[in-house]
Amino acid sequence: MASHFRSYIWDPVLIVSQIVLMQCIYYSFLGLWLAGVDSLVQTSRSLDQIFSYEVLGFATMQGRLSMMAFILNSLTCALGLWFFIRRGKQCLDFTVTVHFFHMIGCWIYNAHLPSALSWWLVNVACMALMAVIGEYLCMRTELRAIPVNSGPKSNL
Repeated sequence: MASHFRSYIWDPVLIVSQIVLMQCIYYSFLGLWLAGVDSLVQTSRSLDQIFSYEVLGFATMQGRLSMMAFILNSLTCALGLWFFIRRGKQCLDFTVTVHFFHMIGCWIYNAHLPSALSWWLVNVACMALMAVIGEYLCMRTELRAIPVNSGPKSNL
C-alpha cells in the first residue's frame, strides 16, 4: 500500500491558475510600489517604469527609486508565494516563471530584448530575493511541528 504523505497530483488547471495569480500579484504590487515612489518624487506614472529597461539605472534618482520598487516588489511576491503556492520546492519554479513572463513583456514592449546591464542585475537580484525568501517562508510553514497527541492525557 503506497503512502499518500506529500503526494503530488498533476493538476494543470491549478498550476496555470497559480501562474496567473502570481503574475497578477507581481504587476499589481509593482504598480503600487511604483505609485508610492512616484508620489515621493512627484513624477508622472507610465508603463515605461514597468517595462522599459532604460528607466532602471544607477545614474538618476528616478532610476534608483524604481530599482527600490522592484526590490520591494520581490519581497511582496515572496509573501504571495508563501500564501498561495505554499510549497518550498515550487518557489524557484514560480519565481523564474514570473520573471520570464516579465522579460517577454519587456521584449514585446521595447521590440527587442533588454540590453541594459542594470535591468539584468535588478531582475536577477529580485529573482534571487523572491525565491530565497519565499522558500524560507514556505519551509518554515512546512516544517512546523504537527501535533500528534490531541486527545486528553492520561496518567499511567
